[in-house]
Amino acid sequence: MRIRPEKVAHLMRREVADILENKLRDPRLGATVTVTDVEVTHDLSFARVYVTVLGDENAREQAMETLRRASGFVRRELGGRLDLREVPEIRFEYDGSLDRGRRVEDLLRRLESGETVEDEDLE
Repeated sequence: MRIRPEKVAHLMRREVADILENKLRDPRLGATVTVTDVEVTHDLSFARVYVTVLGDENAREQAMETLRRASGFVRRELGGRLDLREVPEIRFEYDGSLDRGRRVEDLLRRLESGETVEDEDLE
């Protein structure tokens, strides 16, 4: 029976979120981290875990560095939770879609209120 990458990604998203919330005890991970998506390659050897981080730029950079260092721990924890022969290698990636969404909302709000939007605001 072939395991579908989409099913593995869904299971990994749930389990990684639980591991980050309940198992990873690193004081450098002071910001709130949310798992937004997981993409797994077709051969199940590699997974990108997309996360958002609440906080400023410094908090985001520190949280991402902490997650990168903790990827081995998270992978080992997943090994006991997922029924797979081999757990995919994990890479944490920052998901900037919420930031882009907030920026678009801000621009629309400014346009609606009659403010002018400069070219540099659109970049």
